[in-house]
Amino acid sequence: MKNKKPMIIIASIAGFLLLTLLIGKLVLNTQFNNQVAELFSLSPNPTKKLFRKEQLQGLPEPVQRYFNLVLKEGQPYINYASIKHDGQFKTGLNKDWTNIKGEQYATTEKPGFIWKGTTAMFTARDMFIADKGRLTVSLFSLVKVVDAKGPQYDQGEILRWLGESVLYPTNLLPGESLQWSAIDSQSARLHFNYNGMSLLFLVSFNALGEIIQLETKRYMDEKNLETWIIKIAGYKEMNDIVVPTMFDVMWRLKTGNFSYARFNITSIEYEHPIRM
Repeated sequence: MKNKKPMIIIASIAGFLLLTLLIGKLVLNTQFNNQVAELFSLSPNPTKKLFRKEQLQGLPEPVQRYFNLVLKEGQPYINYASIKHDGQFKTGLNKDWTNIKGEQYATTEKPGFIWKGTTAMFTARDMFIADKGRLTVSLFSLVKVVDAKGPQYDQGEILRWLGESVLYPTNLLPGESLQWSAIDSQSARLHFNYNGMSLLFLVSFNALGEIIQLETKRYMDEKNLETWIIKIAGYKEMNDIVVPTMFDVMWRLKTGNFSYARFNITSIEYEHPIRM
């Protein structure tokens, strides 16, 4: 009988930890559901605009090639995007790659998004909701180890939303807040002004018109403004729109390029403002 007591104790501890983990996952899932609902509630009046090729007149030549490639005449503007991906992620310069699965929701009339990435060790949420950026990270769905917000994260998260507009490309059409300016036959500048922030991407195109790289300055943390690069490839038609499916996201540091996210898009849905 004496030998059974340690086993009972171990089993009890394991059961308690499993229950705690399940509760933590349930709490995080509920929080995420609420944040997705809040995101969509802030953009309740979707536009009815349609894309017309005449809108491309006067745009830089590579930008015209891009829109002629990815959009069809009469394409409705995208108001809501729901995205899923898999891939790999690094948490630091000297860390190994870890497998990750993610889901993301974005709105365009009211700039905003929320992303949840899940690995075996942690769950991260990146967001720009109600004009505020935030990054949270929880270990094993239990212990919150990062909860970062402030002006630098406002800037960083809306840059992510803008750079990922290649997945909802009508958002890149020129308008009151967004303009393109020419550089040469393979690149152009993307300007976006919002809520007192003036944002700029240097955008590179290939001969087909595909956007293959976006480069900007983004806060890597609360103090350091670094060069942030999104490399994209693997274009294919999904839901009548041509989008990239492969993303390699990196920082250009003095020590060299630090690639930290390699995502493969597995599904995209449009105009369904609910969680997939």
